[in-house]
Amino acid sequence: MNADATVLNRISQRTIGCGLTVSNTLGCGFLEKVYENALAYKLRQAGLAVCQRAGVTVRYHRVIVGQSIADLLIEQAVVVELKAVRTLDNVHRAQCVGQARS
Repeated sequence: MNADATVLNRISQRTIGCGLTVSNTLGCGFLEKVYENALAYKLRQAGLAVCQRAGVTVRYHRVIVGQSIADLLIEQAVVVELKAVRTLDNVHRAQCVGQARS
């Protein structure tokens, strides 16, 4: 594993851990913004740099085709798109995949 992948893996593991802590603590039933604020707080407590409602440039074949907004951008490397729904729909998956390729 190269250095960049190692760093991304570390950030991702810490993010997932914080997400599980927030989810287990708050439970279900809140608006996405509540979970976003709680997760941003927990990530910052864990020593990670977090930008809420971060602008993300969308590229198609290396050409900039637009802008999107990510719920959280962690360490300028990992995008988190929060969903407060019972089950994920294909549109939710497409939204996350599109931002990951930006």
